[in-house]
Amino acid sequence: MIKSAICEMLGIKYPILQGGMAWIADGKLAAAVSNGGGLGIIAAGNAPGEYVKEQIKIARELTDKPIGVNIMLLSPHADDVAKIVSEEKVEVVTTGAGNPSKYIKEWLNAGIKVIPVVASVAMAKLMTRLGASALIAEGGESGGHVGELTTMVLIPQICDATTLPVIAAGGIADGRGFAASYMLGAQGVQMGTRFLSAYECTIHPTYKEKILKATDLCTMVTGKRLGHPVRSLRTPFAREYSKAEYGGMPDEELENLATGALRLAVKEGDNEKGCFLAGQIASVVNKEQPAAEIIKEIMDQAEPILKSASEWVK
Repeated sequence: MIKSAICEMLGIKYPILQGGMAWIADGKLAAAVSNGGGLGIIAAGNAPGEYVKEQIKIARELTDKPIGVNIMLLSPHADDVAKIVSEEKVEVVTTGAGNPSKYIKEWLNAGIKVIPVVASVAMAKLMTRLGASALIAEGGESGGHVGELTTMVLIPQICDATTLPVIAAGGIADGRGFAASYMLGAQGVQMGTRFLSAYECTIHPTYKEKILKATDLCTMVTGKRLGHPVRSLRTPFAREYSKAEYGGMPDEELENLATGALRLAVKEGDNEKGCFLAGQIASVVNKEQPAAEIIKEIMDQAEPILKSASEWVK
């Protein structure tokens, strides 16, 4: 069995975290992942604090295993959610789309493991100094908000820059990606796109179908002009947004153009106006499974790959 410091730190069986996907990663999905031996994570996204509180309650009704909450720091509700996770005493907080420095002390004092998503060495060093428990190093292959560096390039640099355990994210959906992450120095992985195909993932059937039929060149990145690039499937919305982005539309109008687009994809499956977030690895995701089965399959694939690595050394 593959074990790492991440398992002991978080009280989980397998070093697999489920990504905090806004409007997607709810209490039901998080509980299913945690029951399967990984760490399920509820996504706060742009939702108000009461929504997050309700999802924590749902998850705890379905599992007695550790759960986490992901806080998108660009959200206008970030301050409120930051307090709620402390009050609810969730086991883990992950953060994205910003710098969580002002919250870290409060969370640590509440006994929460703090695991920020980092996309640069500078941020990794800062989070290490401030007392983070571990780091999620996320390459630009991932869905949603992305950085510039690829996973292959980013993971070794983050591992060299910190003494904390590193969790690899971006472009990982099977045992091969898991094993490769360990070879780069990681001690666990985070996956989002793979869990879009979980039975317990309640996205609109159209969204799930798009993931299951995805091809190798199915994603694109928009939003670079505004400073927060996002990877999604190549849909009519994404193409139109890209045209507007480089066509001179004022920043405020461009921001408004994307408002609510993710929710339209998740809840309504709106192919014209919805933004379907997905990573570049989507083409590898080709079947619907229970979350627990996804986790076991990945671990079963990864173990023989890691064991066979010595055959290349003569």
